[in-house]
Amino acid sequence: MFQATNAFLGHWRGGVAMSAVGACAGFGAICGSSLATAATMGQVALPELRRYQYSPALATGALAAGGTLGILIPPSVVLVIYAVLAEQNVAAMFMAALLPGLLAMAGYMVAIAIYVRVVPGSGPAAPRMSWPERWKTVRQVWPIVAVFVTVIGGIYGGIFTPTEAAAIGTMATGALAVITRELTWKGLTQAAFDTASATAMIFLILLGADLLNAFFALSQMPTAVAQWVLTAGLSPMLVLLAIIVIYLVLGCVMDSLSMILLTIPIFLPIVMGMDYWGLNPTDKAIWFGVLALMVVEIGLITPPVGMNLFIINSLARDVPMKETYRGTVPFIVSDLLRTAVLVLVPGLSLWLVHLLN
Repeated sequence: MFQATNAFLGHWRGGVAMSAVGACAGFGAICGSSLATAATMGQVALPELRRYQYSPALATGALAAGGTLGILIPPSVVLVIYAVLAEQNVAAMFMAALLPGLLAMAGYMVAIAIYVRVVPGSGPAAPRMSWPERWKTVRQVWPIVAVFVTVIGGIYGGIFTPTEAAAIGTMATGALAVITRELTWKGLTQAAFDTASATAMIFLILLGADLLNAFFALSQMPTAVAQWVLTAGLSPMLVLLAIIVIYLVLGCVMDSLSMILLTIPIFLPIVMGMDYWGLNPTDKAIWFGVLALMVVEIGLITPPVGMNLFIINSLARDVPMKETYRGTVPFIVSDLLRTAVLVLVPGLSLWLVHLLN
């Protein structure tokens, strides 16, 4: 993916960093985790960014931000969890996130283009590749396209459920790894251990969230809070702005999955009880889910506990953390602008859902 995007974008100023973002979006289409996307693409792209003498801030910042596309480009683990909590169709949630995810990728590329012009020399251009070389790299990404079409196409074609799609996606990538002779016994064992570790972590979070939700159900706190907000006479946009600010603050100290599990039982009833652009209940739940996901995504690259920042910094130990913090600023600005657009234009996330229905 990185070689293919770099073949078309690398000769621009900042093009190698743009290629890393594009590759993150492509990898996110077959991986529902931002942390895995950041870790994988960091190992792939960071050496090339160093080779072309990109500034440490831009190199690490672009990779940390690009990694967040892992939970925005469907399929997404966090979107599945939200769909379960909000009792919404998983396939509809995936489609709702697709356009905002592509907009996020485009916004990051624009942020890089502006950054390299404001800070000259931070993102030199790589040599231009010939068209035969470009098409050669494009032909090499067919496995990713095949897996994405199989998983997402199967869900929307009604061939299998999202849970079954996860198993089929695993089998497809495993088969490709065997065919290309990239999968060794050692690699298979490591994959099994990593899967067990990640699953255990998620289940512990789910267990804690389930206990908290049981407390909420017994105390009726979410209902009481929602009723208080609804009777306080606050404008819907002011309430939504307050929710967004709370998510931004929580993102500085919590991971994305924990935030969704702990806050949706409180915030969703409040949003559902207010009028936003005349949306019906289903559209409102889908729109708010994508909006919450986008804001949670910002938390992955905000200090002091942005998880993606630590992952990328662990791959670039010679880069001071403050440089990585500084490199994420343009991307955070892009995220905030995109969030404002989605708040004001709900159709951005709902258009594809209505088209396919």
